Amino acid sequence: MDIPALSIAMSQSQVMTQASAAVLAMTLDTVEQQGAGLMELMQVPAQEMELSVHPNLGANIDISI
Repeated sequence: MDIPALSIAMSQSQVMTQASAAVLAMTLDTVEQQGAGLMELMQVPAQEMELSVHPNLGANIDISI
């Protein structure tokens, strides 16, 4: 059994595990920020949301007598 090679392989495995955990933590932070933004967006009243989608809806009335 090659002890130095085994030691290097275990060390590399540990570094890869730590890197994966760091990337997962960054991803979790991003998802939490997006969730907070979505919750903030859901607090916007329905009328404001409708105006943002159709800004000219109801602005003009055609009447003929």
